[in-house]
Amino acid sequence: MLNHTIKNVQANSSNVMTELDEEFDGLYSILDEMKGTMTNTIQQEEARKIQALQNQLSQCSNALESSEELLELAAQSLDIKDPVEFSKAARQIKDRVTMASAFRISLKPKVSDSMTHLMVDFSLERRILQAVKFLPVPKAPEIDLAACLVADNCVTVSWRMPEEDNRIDHFVLEYRKTNFDGLPRVKDEQCWELVDYIKTTEYTLSGLKFDTKYMNFRVQACNKAVAGEYSDPVTLETKAFVFNLDNTSSHLNLKVEDTYVEWDPTGGKGQEKVKGKENKGRSGTPSPKRTSVSSRSLMRGSRDRFTGESYTVLGDTAIESGQHYWEVRAQKDCKSYSVGVAYKNLGKFDQLGKTNSSWCIHINNWLQTTFSAKHNNKARTLDIPAPDRIGVYCDFDGGQLTFYNANSKQLLYTFRTKFTQPLLPGFMVWCGGLTVSTGLQVPSAVKTLQKSENGLSGSAGSLNNVTQ
Repeated sequence: MLNHTIKNVQANSSNVMTELDEEFDGLYSILDEMKGTMTNTIQQEEARKIQALQNQLSQCSNALESSEELLELAAQSLDIKDPVEFSKAARQIKDRVTMASAFRISLKPKVSDSMTHLMVDFSLERRILQAVKFLPVPKAPEIDLAACLVADNCVTVSWRMPEEDNRIDHFVLEYRKTNFDGLPRVKDEQCWELVDYIKTTEYTLSGLKFDTKYMNFRVQACNKAVAGEYSDPVTLETKAFVFNLDNTSSHLNLKVEDTYVEWDPTGGKGQEKVKGKENKGRSGTPSPKRTSVSSRSLMRGSRDRFTGESYTVLGDTAIESGQHYWEVRAQKDCKSYSVGVAYKNLGKFDQLGKTNSSWCIHINNWLQTTFSAKHNNKARTLDIPAPDRIGVYCDFDGGQLTFYNANSKQLLYTFRTKFTQPLLPGFMVWCGGLTVSTGLQVPSAVKTLQKSENGLSGSAGSLNNVTQ
């Protein structure tokens, strides 16, 4: 192991030196490019000034030649004896002097010979380069547990750096689900899931299914080159009600798969036992769903299937305390279905809402659409449109069962009673299918409505006698 570590040190050192050479080569390249650009600027300025001075010099040379010619003419005119001719020559010389360009040009250079405006001062850059050091490893962030929020099946994680570090480029958040409180455990734990390139010090995970009691979180900071250590992990509670549909006790006219139930017009034919043997399909293999018995069902004791016109299936996990929430979505062409809860002793011929041990809301789309709440064979018509997705809130200890429009969180109906036995989620479906969403927290909107509803007393009427 030590020899392997030595080799890794050597290999990593070589890689870092290669990267260092590349960084310096890049810096040299930038400096060479800048030097070429600035040199070109100086040369262009030099050429511009020289051209301007040469043009001025040429003008002065031409003016000087013209002046020399005029002086020679003036010297010759001095030898003229005739006064009239002398005056005429003097007048011509005067006119030429007046018109001569030499007397109109400036002898001052048009451009300065100074080039100081193209000088550079690298003192600041020199100090910066002299201060170049190896990039420090970012320190571990600190998760602010008080600022973290778990609500509506979303988790918001907030963190901060122990000290300001302007070199940090992004953060990495890792999380995993667990059923253990406290620090993460090595054994029997799920792998970390990663969210990369987070630019802020807060992140929200949304649309989660809370199928475990807790979630572990940790964060690390990264600069352009290296990632720092992970923060101390924190554990947030994410309890929610999780269950599947119990296919071992469902009506034979229902096809059940975990959280989906669908009307089966074949009536379970071909799935019944023949002469004590398990029924087999055309391929000769047993049906994986119909012939198996779940461990949870065995733990609570087996029972006969629902039969007759009780096209019912129950959940496989009982509610014995606390507040729970789940949602149900019906297929668009579903003719009739019920959603509610029931005691475990619901008879195999019993229909949801037609006994004193079950409560539900029922939607009938057969001949005309009806929407009603049912309990103990009594029904109350609800004068509101039936939503396509229904939320069910059960407060076992508070004796409350409430149904909501899962999309808008509009209150549909509330049963109030004292539950005396463990409850099971119950579903009835005829000509259609239902999809059940579990692992959901009680939505914050529902909690708000519950606070206001607890101060009122009449959203449901009285289907539960005086305990309603």
